[in-house]
Amino acid sequence: MTHHGLDSLQTKRILICDDEPRARQALKALLLTREVTCQDESSSRIYVAGEARDGNEAVQLVKTILPEVVVIDALMPGMDGLEATRLIKKNWPQVRVVMLTMHPDQRAAALNAGADAFLLKGCQGETLIETILG
Repeated sequence: MTHHGLDSLQTKRILICDDEPRARQALKALLLTREVTCQDESSSRIYVAGEARDGNEAVQLVKTILPEVVVIDALMPGMDGLEATRLIKKNWPQVRVVMLTMHPDQRAAALNAGADAFLLKGCQGETLIETILG
């Protein structure tokens, strides 16, 4: 079996970073559901390449798996998502960072840290997917 058909599709490697295991699982489930239900042959594919529990783990994983997109929470114990975003954008400017948090007051800090997008948890699933594929 060849992968001829898959080569023409763009696959986005995603890294999910959140200190809440349930939040990581929910996001992974949403992305997997989109992969299963999306019938559009020309659309990008999404592959969850890794999960991190905090900013430090996220930075280490970016170094090893080089995802196209990091979806990260703003506030976490240890290195938070803002500091991790600064490090990721400084060292890997091509990596797109989507800040996904329940703290609307973190928008300015997220954008100042270099986040490419800022979304609130609970936003529409399609909005999140479009932003990730952005």
